Amino acid sequence: MTCTWSLIDVNLFSILCPHKYACYKENHTFHKYSKEDYIYFEKDNADKIYLIESGKVKIGYYTEDGREIVKSIHGKGDVFGEKAIIGEENRNEFAVALSDTSICCLSIDTILELMRDNQHFSLKIYKFIGLRFKKIERRLSILLFKDVKSRLIEFLKELSEEYGYNCKHTGEHIIKHPYTQKDMASLLGTSRPTLNGLFNELKDEGVLVYYRNEIILSKNQEMLAS
Repeated sequence: MTCTWSLIDVNLFSILCPHKYACYKENHTFHKYSKEDYIYFEKDNADKIYLIESGKVKIGYYTEDGREIVKSIHGKGDVFGEKAIIGEENRNEFAVALSDTSICCLSIDTILELMRDNQHFSLKIYKFIGLRFKKIERRLSILLFKDVKSRLIEFLKELSEEYGYNCKHTGEHIIKHPYTQKDMASLLGTSRPTLNGLFNELKDEGVLVYYRNEIILSKNQEMLAS
């Protein structure tokens, strides 16, 4: 199956003209991964970036004592492995599928050629990388210096920015997100029982109601304002 969507449908690549992508589409195919399959390991060559057609991918690394640190989780339409664009030769993290996942790989040579041909595209790439680094840096800082409840509140702010909207009829703020509770626990560096307990605590405080892929913040809730 040829990868005919990546440089058109993904927001990062939406600025490209279709005829530019036509020069490359025959050379790219989807790669299928089952749950828990590794896409790359630490120290692997960094010669590609990856675009997710379907499924979810976890990015992380292991500490010297063997603990897993989750840096990010990506879903449909997301890009990962982007540090190869700025000269990373070997991976300093792993990427593993969290579900059955379909991915299109693009070689760094292809991306660099596209960047040379399109200055606007090149600027968008570097802006994307800068924002991605800033987001990861902020998340790691939260993990190091805040308690679990504070981490959850910061994470809810992040989810609100990416997936939230205001319901005109009820005045509630609704967050429709792609994460399971296990995903959230991994990102927050805690356990599922602890996270579930915090959601119940926030519910009892009248802050929110948690559903599987939806979080409803109570009307006039100011928790995310700061």
